[in-house]
Amino acid sequence: MLLNCKQTSQLVSQALDRRLSLRERIAVRIHLCICKYCKRFRQQLLAMRNGLRRMTETIEQDTEIRMPSESKARIAKVLDTELK
Repeated sequence: MLLNCKQTSQLVSQALDRRLSLRERIAVRIHLCICKYCKRFRQQLLAMRNGLRRMTETIEQDTEIRMPSESKARIAKVLDTELK
C-alpha cells in the first residue's frame, strides 16, 4: 500500500495519539524513505511534542510566570494529560 503525502501526514499525526497498525507503520516508513517533506513534517511534530513536554516539566518551578502556583499546577496537569 503506497500512501500519498496527505495520508502519510494524517497517519504521522495519529501516531502521536494511538499505535498504528503494522500495515500503517510499514506504509508510513516506506513513504518517509522517499519523501523528504513528510519526513520533515514528522520531525517537526515530534519536536513540538517534545517542547511541550519539557514545558510541562518546568512550568511549576518557573518563577517568571506570574500566577498562583495552583494555576500553574493545573495547566501543567492538563498539558501532561493531553500529551500522553
